[in-house]
Amino acid sequence: MSDPILSLQDVHKSFGEAHIIRGATLNVMAGERHAVIGPNGAGKSTLFHLCSGQFAPSKGKILLQGNSIGGLKPAEVNRRGLARSFQITNIFPGVSVRENLRLAVMRKHNLQFVFWRSAARLRVVNEEVDELLEKIRLSARGSDLASQLSYSEQRSLEIGMTLASDPKVILLDEPMAGMSHEETDYTSGLIREITQGRTLLIVEHDMSVVFSLAHRISVLVYGEIIATGTPDEIRGNARVKEAYLGEEAA
Repeated sequence: MSDPILSLQDVHKSFGEAHIIRGATLNVMAGERHAVIGPNGAGKSTLFHLCSGQFAPSKGKILLQGNSIGGLKPAEVNRRGLARSFQITNIFPGVSVRENLRLAVMRKHNLQFVFWRSAARLRVVNEEVDELLEKIRLSARGSDLASQLSYSEQRSLEIGMTLASDPKVILLDEPMAGMSHEETDYTSGLIREITQGRTLLIVEHDMSVVFSLAHRISVLVYGEIIATGTPDEIRGNARVKEAYLGEEAA
């Protein structure tokens, strides 16, 4: 088996006397869609914050392609090839869909603070924006304000902004939260499309999405990974059913 593209090794995170992550070990393989599930308060968002640089681990190692990223700032983690979206939609509602994506692409090219830009470099940016619009199925909405998009389209735009840095690993934190059944189906299909050839680590509470989308699933309970396996293995794991899934495993 090849080495994991993202690896957490005996990772701990404490805030004073509160121990949130308690020795989590997780290996995400290149090209797989890997879900993290667990009850509320299990530490899933904290785990994502550790991977993406919002928090530094209290103990343990976080490796991206074999290189330590634990404790690096989010911008540096992003430059190393990992990008994430958040539970709350993080877009600029007062500007167009195209401009949201343009700003994200310009950050990748370090053009956001450059006032004198060559036409050739701007052409590259615009071409990448057009490609992103097509990937996230928003080509027809490029001129609309982001605030005019439906909720699922806004989440699609945020995913597009996450893709703008051309990451090797994408972290999506509850991308289907608050969606209707139709919106969930739409977004799940989009995620399946845009993660082809990339690695996905996703936190999601909708078990129908998790079991249909993920190649492997890890279960986080009270800050510890208690099981990792295929959907069928997790569905049949007695410890997982007792700790979290219960009737949903059926």
